[in-house]
Amino acid sequence: MRRILILSIAAALVITGCKKKTGTISTPVTVSYPIITISGSQYVSIRVGGSFTPPSATAWDTFYKEKPTVVKNLGTLDNTKPGLYTVTYSAKNHYGFEGTANVYVAVTDVSDSLDLSGYYIRTVSPANPSRVAFVTKLGQGLFMTSNVGGVDTGNSATGAVVSAVFAVLDPTTIDFGNQLTSAGTLTANTTSLSLAVADTTLNYALSLSGFGTQVRTFKKQ
Repeated sequence: MRRILILSIAAALVITGCKKKTGTISTPVTVSYPIITISGSQYVSIRVGGSFTPPSATAWDTFYKEKPTVVKNLGTLDNTKPGLYTVTYSAKNHYGFEGTANVYVAVTDVSDSLDLSGYYIRTVSPANPSRVAFVTKLGQGLFMTSNVGGVDTGNSATGAVVSAVFAVLDPTTIDFGNQLTSAGTLTANTTSLSLAVADTTLNYALSLSGFGTQVRTFKKQ
């Protein structure tokens, strides 16, 4: 745990005439963030126009032994518009240190039979099989990639390996929404999906700290 100093002003009477002097008292405070536990899945899919009930959540600060109130922020969630949305849960302890957690909601009408799960290699020249990503199905039209940047997993100099969630909105469109990753806030543009037989590809350009803005193409193996 880190410790910080909270400064408070204390008045001290000094018997020198009628003057009053003030001083500061430093109180060490341990930095601790509440841990939020979500009841149910953090990954939810609904049909366009369908209803979404945010799962309940509790928070607990293990150091200060507090159970702060959890606040839910639906953000830009719009159940009438296909997309990937993030619902943020937050809780603060009595010192104002805030813990957060997210629920990802895909609004999509794609068939639940669509499954992009598998092993993908980023197409670069020269070819490099270490630029691999594993895609996992989380729900109807909702997936996670283990290596959104397609960096060389055997060479840390090429960048950090970052996982991210994306939604399939229709047979040619994917959406990363606006999500917090281990490398910061991620968005993407120029996104597309190709479901050609034996040639499934994902294409997108990232907006993420430490990554270039070129279009990245991943081909399923």
